[in-house]
Amino acid sequence: MNLHMPRRLIRPALLIVDMLNMLDFDAGCALLKQAIPVADKISSLKKRFKKAGAPVIYANDNFGQWHADFRELVAVCNQESCRGSPLASRLAPESDDFYILKPKQSAFHSTPLAVLLEHCGTQRVVVTGISTDVCVAATAIDAHMRDLHVHVPSDCVAAPTRARSVRALAMLRESIGASCAASRTIRP
Repeated sequence: MNLHMPRRLIRPALLIVDMLNMLDFDAGCALLKQAIPVADKISSLKKRFKKAGAPVIYANDNFGQWHADFRELVAVCNQESCRGSPLASRLAPESDDFYILKPKQSAFHSTPLAVLLEHCGTQRVVVTGISTDVCVAATAIDAHMRDLHVHVPSDCVAAPTRARSVRALAMLRESIGASCAASRTIRP
């Protein structure tokens, strides 16, 4: 009996959580400072996923804008006057990227993400983005509850403080067995 899963069933998907963000809240400046180097790492990882033909999925908060669509959100976040524009410019979605808008913290809650991942034939998710201790953690935990293999690369997530990120990554490693190795170790 062969217990190894066929390669196509463990095909990874890259989730980019909330990196298209206005950052118009109290901790927004602190989060931006932490997130700029993370955006560069995610951008490099995204290029590797695209080159390998692996799916890239933007999972973004709708910020309570129930009439806005993803393209409008991207346009707002790219405006020079938007605090989050340095992130949006580094991680501009491409026409073949997938996207979902999420109403709450987890990218799975009340979204078609689980169906999209099944359609893409993936059993492994690489969860990147902000904030490590809120939306990234909620998404990683929900992925684990769906029996997906979870990788949260430590250099591709940010919170308003480094300490908050470190605590969240330790919790994800200990509680759900998430891999938190740096992005350079990931093979799409």
